[in-house]
Amino acid sequence: MAIGGPFIFRQLFDAKSFTYTYLIGDATSREALIIDPVLEKAERDIDLVKELDLRLLYAINTHVHADHVTGTRNLKQAIEGCQSVISVLSKAKADMVFNDGDILHCGGIELECRSTPGHTPGCTTFVLHSVGAAFTGDALFVRGCGRTDFQEGSAEQLYDSVHSKVLSLPRNYFLFPGHDYTGRMMTTVDEERRLNPRFTKSKAEFIEIMNNLNLPRPKLMDHAEPLNMACGVPNE
Repeated sequence: MAIGGPFIFRQLFDAKSFTYTYLIGDATSREALIIDPVLEKAERDIDLVKELDLRLLYAINTHVHADHVTGTRNLKQAIEGCQSVISVLSKAKADMVFNDGDILHCGGIELECRSTPGHTPGCTTFVLHSVGAAFTGDALFVRGCGRTDFQEGSAEQLYDSVHSKVLSLPRNYFLFPGHDYTGRMMTTVDEERRLNPRFTKSKAEFIEIMNNLNLPRPKLMDHAEPLNMACGVPNE
C-alpha cells in the first residue's frame, strides 16, 4: 500500500480496548476522515488532525461498538464541520448514514461502503480501491473475526458477508482490522483466504466454532452501547 504521495495515512492504537483508529487524508485538498475513533484517545486524534493541518470532514464508525465509547462527539465538538457517519443498518443517530455500496468522497479519496453484517447488523467494511486497501472493523481480524453472540449477531451472516464482500477482493489488497490483541497491524486478502482458521472452514464448521467461543460479556457494553447509538457522549 502506497502511504505517501497524494494520501496521508495513520494507523493509531488504543491499548485499553485494543482498537485501531485510522486517519486518512488527501494531501492536496487536506480533507480527511477518521475511522473508529476512541473516546479516551480523542485528544490525541484532535491534536494530530491539527498538527497535520487537515480538515476533518467525517468521523466514521464501522459499527455500534460494545467494548469502548466512540470519540466521535469529541471530534465534532473540537473540529468545525466534522460530521458523524455510520451505516443506516446500525439504527444509530448520526449526521450522515450510508447504505451498502455508497461511496464517501473526501478530496480525491473515494471510500466504498460494503455492508458486512454478522458481528452486528450495521457492520461495514470500507474499501479504498485506489491504494488496494480495506478497513474491516470487527467483521474480519488478522486470523480471526468479531464475535457473534450479542447485539443481534449472526455467525451464518458473518460467514456469508466476509466471503462475499471482503475475501472476494483482489488477493493483494491489504486489510486493516478494527482490533488486534497480539500486536498484528494488518494482513492481506490472500493471507486470510489461506490462513484464517475460521474462514477457511465450511459454513457449518464456522457456525459451530462461533457458537462455542464462550466469551465473557464485554465489561463496558451496558455503558458503551447506548452512548454509541448516539455516536458518542451526549451533551450535558
